[in-house]
Amino acid sequence: MRMEYWIYLIPVAIILWMIVRPGHAKKTEVKTMIESGSLIVDVRSPQEFASGAYPGAINIPVDQVQARIGEFGDKGRPIVVYCQSGGRSQMAKQMLEAAGYKKVVNGGGLRDMP
Repeated sequence: MRMEYWIYLIPVAIILWMIVRPGHAKKTEVKTMIESGSLIVDVRSPQEFASGAYPGAINIPVDQVQARIGEFGDKGRPIVVYCQSGGRSQMAKQMLEAAGYKKVVNGGGLRDMP
């Protein structure tokens, strides 16, 4: 009897996860930040960046974030980071916050960007 409930709960959980997507900012928040002049950083590999990127984004791969921290500029400037699905951008967000950046948002994946 208990197993029957899981059949119904799993699709509901998947749908809720797709709506909420932990770690990603809402498109409206990201759009507002971009319109106000935020730095947009693509943390994917150079090859992924070359295959298509958000207009105006710079490429600093997640594995280079700490080494290139100076390129992010003023720690008070708003920054939107994104990658393919949101995982690497979440790591970059955490690194930037640990370095003292105050206004960092995980934009999720490229397809999530406004």
